[in-house]
Amino acid sequence: MQLSAKIISWLFLPFLTPLYGLLITLYLPVEELTVEAKSMYLLSPQIKRVIFGIFFIFVALAPSISFYTLYRKKLISSIELDEKSERNAPLFIMFAYSVVLFTLFWYKDPEHLLPSYVFSLALTGAVVAFVFVWVNNWTKISLHAAGAGILVGYLIAFSANHVQTPVGPVLISVLLSGIIMSSRFVLKKHTLLQLNLGWFLSAGISFFLNYFYPCV
Repeated sequence: MQLSAKIISWLFLPFLTPLYGLLITLYLPVEELTVEAKSMYLLSPQIKRVIFGIFFIFVALAPSISFYTLYRKKLISSIELDEKSERNAPLFIMFAYSVVLFTLFWYKDPEHLLPSYVFSLALTGAVVAFVFVWVNNWTKISLHAAGAGILVGYLIAFSANHVQTPVGPVLISVLLSGIIMSSRFVLKKHTLLQLNLGWFLSAGISFFLNYFYPCV
């Protein structure tokens, strides 16, 4: 049980889980509700690879290198950020990279010719990280639950903005959320309150930003 929980925790690291959602929506053949909306699915294969590559660099690769640097300099005692007092700096790093990602897309595409989800998902990462910095002062909120919540909120918002979207991705993401949160509980990394708080906060923020952007 412990080994399975550890494998799940590494497969669904907080910064990887939202990338799975982006990958799904780039290749899911669905139709937008309005003619004016830009479709993720109809983007050229080259643009899809570029978008995912940029997200991977700023959401996964760069933060991982930064966290490892903090660990090597002994500014954090564990890559898994087990200590609540050590989480603010990594959260600020995640916030900074998400802001840079959002700014990069805004600068390169000022007229928003790309689908809105490219911007809103980057913005979601920034807002969730910023909120979690504040909540972390009170309790060691679960970052794994946050990643799962972002995934679910994003996919629900995406489904709500499309015609006849398969329910499979949303249902699977909810199931995965339960598995991820259970693994963290089994490993005794978080309490049920910390897990549920992390999931509901991030899922709510993710749905709101991805559904209403650019109106927010």
